[in-house]
Amino acid sequence: MFQRIIDRIRLFFRKEKEPFLRLYQILGFYPHNIRIYQQALRHKSASSVGGHRINNERLEYLGDAVLGAVVADILYRHYSNKQEGYLTTLRSKLVKRETLNQLAVQIGLDKLVLCSESVAPGHHNHINGNAFEAFFGAIYLDRGYGYCMKFMEERIFQRYINIENVAKREENFKSKFIEWCQKYQLIFDFEITSERYEANSSAPIFCSEAKVEDIVCGKGEGFSKKESHQNAAREAVMLIRRDTHLVKKLLALRESRINQAVEIEETESVPQQLVACEAE
Repeated sequence: MFQRIIDRIRLFFRKEKEPFLRLYQILGFYPHNIRIYQQALRHKSASSVGGHRINNERLEYLGDAVLGAVVADILYRHYSNKQEGYLTTLRSKLVKRETLNQLAVQIGLDKLVLCSESVAPGHHNHINGNAFEAFFGAIYLDRGYGYCMKFMEERIFQRYINIENVAKREENFKSKFIEWCQKYQLIFDFEITSERYEANSSAPIFCSEAKVEDIVCGKGEGFSKKESHQNAAREAVMLIRRDTHLVKKLLALRESRINQAVEIEETESVPQQLVACEAE
């Protein structure tokens, strides 16, 4: 409480009151070193300052590590009876790039990110999520681990994250898709069909198809090939779950493929049997 009063008094003597107030609204406490937060919000596309390349990539590296530790700490205390595998999977859901992208927008961090127009944050890239990690690294350097925990518990988890709902949410649809195909001995494949560019963006968007027995069951887009595969698999899994006629068709194609393979094998074995008979 005493420190907060001191920070408020100091604010009146600062020349740059507006940036401090905007950061306070996001953080819930006053920053000490505003420069480090400004660096955290500077994308590499807008990093030329005085001949040096100042951007948020190093802070992103630091923030990634600290964020992982803080989330692990919170989950460890929240779930006293869960094993390592469960906690690791849940932490991955909470700190994945898509989640951080969403959180950055929810707290208003996306409005403070500096980048060139050619790589402006959009639906298919991770500039905002990367900035969230860098911002977390800035909190750590500015105020320490305790304030990182305070920010995450009070400004993020209490407002935007329901741990129980996240734990129940399905995530790795590609793994589920592959497991289902292997269970029924179906041939599957992921194919990148195209890549395109949105207006004012230099980052490609990949388009993928998830195929089973050479039938397209799902399509997806993503900022990376991995993300597009995941989205295509999500659509395929959802389709397979609700379309019993498609499942029957796929199983029939499998049986036809296996029967054809058996017939070819039997046909190829006949000449060998004839050769054996002639030799006798």
